[in-house]
Amino acid sequence: MKKIIFITIAILFNAITSVFSQTTKVVIPLGGNAWVSGKASITDAGLTQWTNKTQVANIYFGINKAQSLKLALRLRVPAGKSTITANVAGVMFTQKVSNNTFDTISLGTINLSRTGYLKMELKGITKTDSVYAQVTDLIVDGVEPDNMLTYVVPGSSYHFGRRGPSVHLNYKAPDTVKNNVQWFYNEILVPHKMDVIGSYFMANGFKEGYFGMQVNSATERRILFSVWSPFNIDDPNSIPDSLRIKLINKGNKVHGGVFGDEGSGGQSYMLYPWQAGKKYAFLLKAQPDKETSTTTYTAWFKDVAAGKWWLIASFSRPKTSTYLKSLHSFLENFEPENGNKTRLAYYTNQWVADSSGRWLPISHATFTGDEAARKNYRKDYAGGVSGSKFYLKNGGFFKAATPLNTTLDILPGIMPPVINLQNLPK
Repeated sequence: MKKIIFITIAILFNAITSVFSQTTKVVIPLGGNAWVSGKASITDAGLTQWTNKTQVANIYFGINKAQSLKLALRLRVPAGKSTITANVAGVMFTQKVSNNTFDTISLGTINLSRTGYLKMELKGITKTDSVYAQVTDLIVDGVEPDNMLTYVVPGSSYHFGRRGPSVHLNYKAPDTVKNNVQWFYNEILVPHKMDVIGSYFMANGFKEGYFGMQVNSATERRILFSVWSPFNIDDPNSIPDSLRIKLINKGNKVHGGVFGDEGSGGQSYMLYPWQAGKKYAFLLKAQPDKETSTTTYTAWFKDVAAGKWWLIASFSRPKTSTYLKSLHSFLENFEPENGNKTRLAYYTNQWVADSSGRWLPISHATFTGDEAARKNYRKDYAGGVSGSKFYLKNGGFFKAATPLNTTLDILPGIMPPVINLQNLPK
């Protein structure tokens, strides 16, 4: 009887050990997790047009446990033979490849002693034809069950995955004014070198729209103010006339139009060469009209150093009669090719005023993220407090992610903004 018991225990022990020692093979698509320099291209199908030694491809993924991993690439060489290298955490793998159909090419094993993001750097060394290789996936084998890798998974949107996580500050208005917020004031300062092309530093978000500043190209920057239509559709031309956002007024140098593809509505922007290292102010007003069931939203922008306010626009929203709700700021990247770069902004001096013009400070916010953050596709996001300022940070594959839904607090402001509300540009 004892022998049978011992045998049973041994079998159970081996079964349990086997379960806990199981590892997983993970396929990381380059389409959502890689960037390349030069004229080579990253598409949903992976790395293509890899023709020059200067075209270096970088593949990113994150680990949360130090361990040994087996690495491989799924690739093909359209013609001829090539030699490529893959560098990960200082370990260089060199591989000669000549398969003209897609196959899994083993690189080797890497012993990792730290957690966080890893970058695999792919370089072409020699080739006998025009292309080094076409690469679709990085394959990571030996992943332990309790080590969930961070990467943009197959079947998700590679476009949004490569853009990186959007992050938000959801402000709490003081209880005494939360149902009567007519004015919302905020300031942004973007540090030097954090003004990456494709960044939207959104200052004054509200339930029906958003207002902030963008980096649109190396030579163009915008102050952008938009209001969503209550008719939820991505094609602005399909909105019934009775539910369209109406442009009431705009500044002399402001473009007025519509937008789509993320809901639809009215959009306005002013070209303005705002600079990193300088502070800019944003002021938003809501004027509800119960008789017509509309609300007029008006936005003003100020270059703090210049001491001048600009009117951006006034929009009337139908089927709406409300003061400002769901106040927030966000930081996003709308250029996927720059999703591997870090951007950072300080959001400071938040105030709200009721319909009587009484200013009250905002000192509480909750940090949140979009689907890329919530689903563990990307972990290069952060939000917090620096002195009297809130900050948001994303992109670039830095390590220290702030837990989502973190509550942030600063000391309440003492000096409200000095604004002659009656003399703002009309």
